[in-house]
Amino acid sequence: MSGEPEYSQEFVDVDGARIGIQVHPEPDGPPGAPVVVLWPAMGVRARYYRPFAAALRAAGLAVVVADLRGTGASTPPPGRASRYGYAELAGDVGAVLEALKPRLDGRTRLLLGHSLGGQAALLHLALHGSAAVDGLALLAVGVPYWRGYPGARRYGVLPYTQGIAAVTRVLGVWPGWGFGGRQARGVIRDWAHTARTGRFPVLDGVDADAAVRRVATPVLAVSVDDDQYTPHGTLDLLCAKLTAAPVTRHRYTVAEAGVPLDHFTWVRAGGPLARRVADFAASLPPG
Repeated sequence: MSGEPEYSQEFVDVDGARIGIQVHPEPDGPPGAPVVVLWPAMGVRARYYRPFAAALRAAGLAVVVADLRGTGASTPPPGRASRYGYAELAGDVGAVLEALKPRLDGRTRLLLGHSLGGQAALLHLALHGSAAVDGLALLAVGVPYWRGYPGARRYGVLPYTQGIAAVTRVLGVWPGWGFGGRQARGVIRDWAHTARTGRFPVLDGVDADAAVRRVATPVLAVSVDDDQYTPHGTLDLLCAKLTAAPVTRHRYTVAEAGVPLDHFTWVRAGGPLARRVADFAASLPPG
């Protein structure tokens, strides 16, 4: 691997936005390895996932990492004129898959999402169908419903999330004060709706919560020890919505990782988790 480029930066244009994707070199081994398309957490740049991309490649997977709209290499930057929300994020997933189609055909195709990226990937399947995807891996993803948090902590989640939504309505954009990076008002609106109600909002006239229940794509659902934003119970709530999908549920523990974990640091301690993703990809029926 000495001297090879870490990744090539490419772009996909969609609805006036430009989505940056980092295409990592093919893994060692026979050609045609399964392909993972990774979608990051809110406000997290694609480049943060370089250690996990390396672990996935070491496990025999080809890797593409996208930047969510308005983050990292993706444009436009969120501002008062930005109107996009979850519907557009889900559409961006489809646009990237379509752009990658020549490189995905004939291979096992896996969407992998972290936090908000996992919600966007799932909502893409719910709203646009799953023909282009063989499996979905949800890592440190959850329904941020305030009642899903343990103990007295839940009583702080509701005012925290709705306070962020209120500030965003006043300013026309979320400035990223201590949480999530700078975000378009629609993203915060939809996130806060889910935190308040436990349900995905209506998106483009579709009851997204009901649509999620019809998703039949195999799912690997992994929560992480000591996750400050999506603890184990919040992923259990999301899994309960996946009534039509075969779900493999796993808890990624400190003992398995060998180091302390939280909502973000698992990315840098993801060797065992990458091998689990590779095993999941190998178990999927051919596309």
